[in-house]
Amino acid sequence: MLRNDSKSAAAELQQIAQKREGPAIMVFTSSLKLLYQDQEAWKLCAEINQHGDKNSRGILPPSVIEVCNEVKKQLQLRTHSKDWEQFRIKRVLMGSQRPMLVSGVGLPNPEHPEEAQMLVTIEVIGRQQHAVLEQSKERFHLTEREGTVVEHLLKGWTNKEIGNALGITEQTIKEHIKHIMEKTKTTTRTGILVQLLGL
Repeated sequence: MLRNDSKSAAAELQQIAQKREGPAIMVFTSSLKLLYQDQEAWKLCAEINQHGDKNSRGILPPSVIEVCNEVKKQLQLRTHSKDWEQFRIKRVLMGSQRPMLVSGVGLPNPEHPEEAQMLVTIEVIGRQQHAVLEQSKERFHLTEREGTVVEHLLKGWTNKEIGNALGITEQTIKEHIKHIMEKTKTTTRTGILVQLLGL
């Protein structure tokens, strides 16, 4: 009887694991040759290319290539695995259908530096957007209006789009964003999102 229970529990856990959305994964050589890309990475790259990166000419979005190039530079300075334990290159993409976080880490090979590799992940952020917004309002003492502006920033909207949605001028949106930057101690829209999402 116990055996059947443990088998059904294992099967249930397996089903949960299969349904769970994790980050998309890509592995590159240090010369930017793609070694591995999972199915989720194919889907998210296509989405970024379709909705966000207008300059895209290939399969890989320019934003992913930028992260790879930055990791490649850091691999010349960070030549041991330990150097990457607390370090990661991160970019928040706002132009696609949904906000995404592109992260990259180096996988150095101290004995053969030319064989170093790079791991790049892409994650959809804002899955728990409501909870993030509520925590951010409290943590940074955001007003209701500032919280609404942040909600639209998470969607990748421009100041004009946010102003139109809220029925206020673009200049007023800029003022709200300026106040949000002061409260979050940031200087860019991406910086705001990094702070709010705890990336």
